Amino acid sequence: MRTPLLVAAFTLTLAAQVGGQPPPKPPVADPPKPLKLPDGITPDKLTDKKEAARVADLMEKEYPEPRSEAAKMLIAILRGSQLDGSDGWFGPAESRVNWAWLAERSKVDPKDKKGIGKEQFRGTAEQFGHLDRNGDGAITEADLDWSSKSSYVMQSGMLNQLFRRMDQGGDGRLTREELDTLFKRLAKDRDHFTADDFRRAMIPRGPMGFSPGDAPTIPMLVKGLFGNEIGSMTEGPKVGEQAPDFTLNTPDGQNTVQLSKLVGSKPVVLVFGNFTCGPFRGLYPDVEAVARRHKESATFVMVYVREAHPTDGWKMQQNTRVGVEAKQPTTYDERVEVCEQFRKLIRPELTLAVDGITDPAGTAYSGMPARLYVIDPAGKVAYKSGRGPFGFKPGEMEQALVMTLSETAAEKEKATAEKK
Repeated sequence: MRTPLLVAAFTLTLAAQVGGQPPPKPPVADPPKPLKLPDGITPDKLTDKKEAARVADLMEKEYPEPRSEAAKMLIAILRGSQLDGSDGWFGPAESRVNWAWLAERSKVDPKDKKGIGKEQFRGTAEQFGHLDRNGDGAITEADLDWSSKSSYVMQSGMLNQLFRRMDQGGDGRLTREELDTLFKRLAKDRDHFTADDFRRAMIPRGPMGFSPGDAPTIPMLVKGLFGNEIGSMTEGPKVGEQAPDFTLNTPDGQNTVQLSKLVGSKPVVLVFGNFTCGPFRGLYPDVEAVARRHKESATFVMVYVREAHPTDGWKMQQNTRVGVEAKQPTTYDERVEVCEQFRKLIRPELTLAVDGITDPAGTAYSGMPARLYVIDPAGKVAYKSGRGPFGFKPGEMEQALVMTLSETAAEKEKATAEKK
């Protein structure tokens, strides 16, 4: 039975059509209220946890549900969040291509625990291998699960942290020399080291799992939030929406990168990151590995954005120990200079573009401090990772890319068949 509201809407629409007038447009939602602290409150006044909690109460009243991601993050910080990925604006990736999509495409019941076999998968054997994460010969929902509950994700997270602590060069690569140095440090005058030696060396002794000197304060995080250092205050495009266009310069200033010119024949992967974000540096080689595997079928572009841990912001001792130090650039030339430090250390192979000093691309895509996107050939967002550093998962991005490539190939085959 129709409600009076639906009947009225139908009557108005019909009357407009009969009268030759187009139906009225639905109301447009008001933009979110700009986020700001209460009058008289500055970040430096939030050192006292009780005062910060009081301000959090005020913010909850001023910004009721549904809140913007930035409001959620600010309230979480005021209540003591240490940005461990479990609260505030942190959340899962968004993807148009997922388990439900793949099951339907493969004509398999998504509830069938047997999953999708090779004979049912519509794609290449190589693509099947990327999606069959555990290698058991079938793609199941668990293979595409990148949530914090996944045993694979938990193990990967632990190994990534260990890797970063062993990576004395801070470039995302472990050399034989670094491994030899680690062995000598742990073994001392012995010919071996034990699990206890390894634990003592690898598990930080600072608060909340941070290395000594790296744990942030509430004022530090609030400043970082409003400065777009711990993340962008904007939320970026949603899955299915047109990807915002941008035109940015390469670091040498000799060329420009325009997204709209790259979109068309194949998907585009956008990689947002910066020099002082340790997790990004540690995982960047994984992105390059994905790019090498799919260099013929997708275009990869890195956008260099605002620093996450500048020396005049949330400075990380982990960065200092590996020689990674930079102030937050205040001019475009200064950003290019820091980007050059990144290039010297990481030696990226991807096409690299530097965001403008007002962060046009980083803001449009909510790309700070690090984020991944897959843009389909139609120029629409197929995959949007969670906010970095916790949501920055090259493996998850690769699976989304593989499913997008499979879909693109099928659409081309269909178009070719229809022409015949």
